Amino acid sequence: MIRALFIVLTTSLVATTATAQDSATTIARRAAGQLEAAQAALKAADKASDRVRALTQTIRAYENGLTALREGLRRAAIREASLSRAFEAKRDRVSRLLGVLQSIGTSPTPLLLLHPSGPIGTARSGMIVAGLTPALQTEVETLKAELQEIALLRALQDSAADSLRVGLAGVQQARTELSQAVSNRSDLPERYLADPEALIRLMEGTETLEGFAKGLANLDRTGAAAPGPDFEQARGGLALPVAGTVLRRAGEADAAGIVRPGIVVATAPRALVTTPWAATIRYLGPLLDYGNVMILEPDDRYLLVLAGLDQVYGAPGQVLPAGAPVGLMGGSAPPTDVFLMQNANQAGAERSETLYMELRQGGQPVDPADWFAFQ
Repeated sequence: MIRALFIVLTTSLVATTATAQDSATTIARRAAGQLEAAQAALKAADKASDRVRALTQTIRAYENGLTALREGLRRAAIREASLSRAFEAKRDRVSRLLGVLQSIGTSPTPLLLLHPSGPIGTARSGMIVAGLTPALQTEVETLKAELQEIALLRALQDSAADSLRVGLAGVQQARTELSQAVSNRSDLPERYLADPEALIRLMEGTETLEGFAKGLANLDRTGAAAPGPDFEQARGGLALPVAGTVLRRAGEADAAGIVRPGIVVATAPRALVTTPWAATIRYLGPLLDYGNVMILEPDDRYLLVLAGLDQVYGAPGQVLPAGAPVGLMGGSAPPTDVFLMQNANQAGAERSETLYMELRQGGQPVDPADWFAFQ
């Protein structure tokens, strides 16, 4: 029995403790630093000459920091649960081993010198017992290190609450200030003046997003050529207009069996949506059952359709630089306690909003996967 326990002990030591710990704590600490930097950027944005741009960068910094912190805390919770289960299992084995050693210690001394197989067996059993002490010490040190890691992970999760409160409050403040800064902005160039009556007639006579986009592409407009470099140069390298995960690709059926030519991106509530390329606003506002829609023209030949926004910025005809804010997603950020609770069991629960994105060339949809780097 002693030999069996000895083999179990020496083969069950965990050698990956430091690596798993670093993956959680490093991410969380880096995220806390990002949130502190974002807080400083929010204060500096008041004095920035281009306040809209400064606030846009600040919101993205907050979003990145909160996302990283969520991932760090999720890993910390998973690691803590794993260590706790392993600790309980090892503690039971050590307890049984100590019980065996104690029973040996209470046995009469002459019996300890005897072994059924004779002197050789007695010598072997003595060697096994002599080897138990360092093995037991090694196991104790491993358990001690795991207990220290559990304490560190718990402290990390407790201290993260303060960072979350600051981060969630800061990003909300930045969003509010951005909305005000956008409404006060008057320095954007205009490529053309939209004909309101033509837009109204187009909306009244349109039953689908595809029909509206085609009709919008055919509306007469005046002004200079499309802003920025040739849009064709961006093929394959555009970033998504919102921080999130592609939920459904072009041509994939949804739960109702409906197939659309665009992609669906899962995002966090109140996520900031920006222009992936310099573009002109062709339309913004509610459309059919898509919620608020933003249609951008990065080139005379292309239209980028963003649907499902809760709030949109700008006016038709404005020329926006790349990375300019065009709106916010819907929903509301969860309270700190809910945010922390989701980390342990719901890795993707925070991405409750969806943005539909469609790219059209000459009135016909093209696969966004050929343009955006999300593969």
